[in-house]
Amino acid sequence: MCKHILNAQVSIRAPCCKQWFDCAECHAEKQDHALSRTIEMAFMCKKCKKAFRKDMSVYEESDEYCPHCDNHYVLEAKIPQAAIGVEGGDTRVDARIIKDERVKQDPTRSIYSQDFSDRMG
Repeated sequence: MCKHILNAQVSIRAPCCKQWFDCAECHAEKQDHALSRTIEMAFMCKKCKKAFRKDMSVYEESDEYCPHCDNHYVLEAKIPQAAIGVEGGDTRVDARIIKDERVKQDPTRSIYSQDFSDRMG
């Protein structure tokens, strides 16, 4: 699971160390060498778990899809960002923070706990 790109659809195989990584930043964190560049890239689709190669010198729009399952793997990257928000927002939208003032009934009191033996024939 990549912590840099939240919606990564493929893993890349680094040509320098022959290992699979979710992104170039993951390779930089785990290895002590730079990611070497190559014309032919090896990818593994995270949807169908099958590997495929793409020639990056003649990359077309049709190459943005997995050849096995047709998963669109070239997406705008969603990266984690710090969110600043007010705790306890608008209660008209989210009413989970309002205290429930209803009185809980006694669980021992029910119609089955009463004695109706004098009424049964």
